[in-house]
Amino acid sequence: MSIGFIKDGHVARVTLDNPKALNAISPAMDDALLAAWTEIDADPDIWVAVLDATPGKAFCAGADVSGGTDRDGRMALGGGLTGVGGPRYVLRKPLIAAVHGYVIGGGFELAMCADVIVAADDAQFFIPEVKAGIIGESGILHRAVRRLPHHVAMGMILTGDRLPATKAEQYGLVNEVVPVDELAAAADRWAGKIMACAPLAVQAAKDAALRGLDMSLEQALGTRYERIEAYAGTKDQLEGLAAFAEKRKPEWTGR
Repeated sequence: MSIGFIKDGHVARVTLDNPKALNAISPAMDDALLAAWTEIDADPDIWVAVLDATPGKAFCAGADVSGGTDRDGRMALGGGLTGVGGPRYVLRKPLIAAVHGYVIGGGFELAMCADVIVAADDAQFFIPEVKAGIIGESGILHRAVRRLPHHVAMGMILTGDRLPATKAEQYGLVNEVVPVDELAAAADRWAGKIMACAPLAVQAAKDAALRGLDMSLEQALGTRYERIEAYAGTKDQLEGLAAFAEKRKPEWTGR
């Protein structure tokens, strides 16, 4: 029970693979995810990552604690990507989540860490802790109230009610809803759209947008962003200028 991780051209494909536990994340999977995110960021030939899960009833049911949680350090879903119970890892490369079925608790939070979410029409998002009479790490709560309209998020948090994919799209939580059998193709289409852009420019734009969220608008506008400045003079910047002047499609290298 772990994850799938393959490189497909400039795309890294990460798959949650724990179907007997509704793709819940065990400590071993957690470690494997951290290794995957680290490799994705370190490889200049990976331009975008797609996160999905083994087909079945759920994209992810949160943390798999069936074998206990004993380990060195505290468990952090997604290798710290979500910030639950461990160091927060912010992926430098763009991340697309392709979700289906139940998107529960920590699995919901993991999806919210993505830059683009494509949902199958059977997807249902929910935060079930209070219905079960439990409450633990609160990362999902803080993300939900930032990703959804306030009262929609609070309704979910306080009642455990489910949010179907169509409503999630209306509220701007997901970018697109498609039939289940078209989910993989939709994620690939989004990956293709991202890869049509200059990879280093995409990464610089993501960095600036996310960093600016922690600032006032005035501060964000007045801040210099290292990755944007580092993009100047790169091969891709020069290629973009040349392609524009020559009225042709640019050929990016990620360099």
